[in-house]
Amino acid sequence: MHRYPSVWIVLAAMMLVAACSHRSVVALVPDPDGAVGQVTVSNAAGSIAIDQANQTTVIRDDQTVPSAPTTVDAAQLEKLFGAVVNTPMPPPVHFILHFQSDSDQLLPVSRKALPKILTAIAARMPTRVSVIGHTDTVGNEAYNVALSMRRAQAVRKLLVDSGIADNIIDVSSHGEENLLIKTADNVANAQNRRVEVVVR
Repeated sequence: MHRYPSVWIVLAAMMLVAACSHRSVVALVPDPDGAVGQVTVSNAAGSIAIDQANQTTVIRDDQTVPSAPTTVDAAQLEKLFGAVVNTPMPPPVHFILHFQSDSDQLLPVSRKALPKILTAIAARMPTRVSVIGHTDTVGNEAYNVALSMRRAQAVRKLLVDSGIADNIIDVSSHGEENLLIKTADNVANAQNRRVEVVVR
């Protein structure tokens, strides 16, 4: 019997949404070490928790509560998820966009990278896109957290205005933490004034 890590099954279910449009299936299976966690599957109509090995729930549409959990055997799991689980996942694609000093305005060279990001997203749909704002060490911590969030939100807006669904974009702000180039405090650095875009 195959033992699929739970994360693969969740991914498989996401891919089934695109393939079936009206129905998706989520299954909970043991991790490689045999441990079984719990997954809560929710939509607008309600939620169902599955917490036993090889349990599944079916989501038929947004207005119907996910089905009561049922247990399936190894052959059924293979039929539902085998093709996806046995296909190697491509690694995430990373992009770095740089900004003008003390600003949420992209540098022109970074703005030109937008088509590459859009192409990467289109090639991996359905997907998640992480947009993470950063600053250099000029200014105090609170200011830099706010500035890096403005930068991340500016990139999010560019993506949404280009047709990317807002609900697949995760936005976060690191301020002057996680510097790309390590510097002392109050040091201007163009490489650190950035937004990282990670396409999964």
